[in-house]
Amino acid sequence: MAVQTSKGDRLKAWIQTVLEIFDSGLVELVMRVWQLTKQLMPGSKKAAPQGPYEVLAYESRLELKDAKGKKAIFYKRERVRFLQDNVIAFQDLVWGDGDIFLDYKCSPGVAVDRYRDGHRYRVLISLRETKNQGDEEEFLIQRTIRDGFVKNVESFQTEVNHPTHTLTVSVVFPRSRIPQRVSLTRQNMAHTVELGPENRLKLPDGRTQFLWKTGAPQLYEAYILRWEW
Repeated sequence: MAVQTSKGDRLKAWIQTVLEIFDSGLVELVMRVWQLTKQLMPGSKKAAPQGPYEVLAYESRLELKDAKGKKAIFYKRERVRFLQDNVIAFQDLVWGDGDIFLDYKCSPGVAVDRYRDGHRYRVLISLRETKNQGDEEEFLIQRTIRDGFVKNVESFQTEVNHPTHTLTVSVVFPRSRIPQRVSLTRQNMAHTVELGPENRLKLPDGRTQFLWKTGAPQLYEAYILRWEW
């Protein structure tokens, strides 16, 4: 015997089917395939560059100068290629505990302004010249940090805010206090790995450096070196 369904039952069944499709992720998959197809179609426009430059090589290094973590010096080297014309400024992001702006230095350019944006500071560096698409430049930044790493468990974070080809992060520990454990966390991925002997280097002056490098850093990811000492 056939069972007759009402319009209300059929509508509920249709809504349930639609919800199941959305929950399955099929819609998201179809949208991604469509976006990729559009990029491959003849005459499709190239995506606009993500910011005024890309980073060819990014190195950040923290040197702890005493066993109590009261003084540290931060070094940053960024080799960039400009993706737009008429760029006259470069931006540095700064955050952390303690006094983080002691003896701030940059080359090339001049730090002309800084302001707070959430938990970070944005430092505006005037290039004192105009950069155009295809130009390359290497930026060197150094600053001293006071009372920034005084706890038994500390961390040092590097964020990838522009398309980046290679990333190197390292911490140098004083001879008198070697860390018991050092790890690297990818914050967005919630993935942590402990750094081993292959990441450890004994420097000629007796200090110990832990270094981690990747050739494929993820955009907008935060890489955190954490240690117990």
